[in-house]
Amino acid sequence: MKKDIHPSFQKAIVHCACGNEFETFSTAKEIKVEICSQCHPLFTGQQKIVNTKGRVEKFRRKYQKIGENNISSKKKK
Repeated sequence: MKKDIHPSFQKAIVHCACGNEFETFSTAKEIKVEICSQCHPLFTGQQKIVNTKGRVEKFRRKYQKIGENNISSKKKK
């Protein structure tokens, strides 16, 4: 390996949006993240409900008409 071409590897402080801070090693001195292991639903076991604005119901209504048309056309034959 060539000498003096790699950035220095040092202790870094990671700051999360939830307020959690911890130390790791990196080439950067500080790292800012939006989500960490203290606030991520996978690690906490808490699920955050995301409102999908009725997209599933809209999909079902849209394709229910197509399904009814296929059934009625088969009965006519």
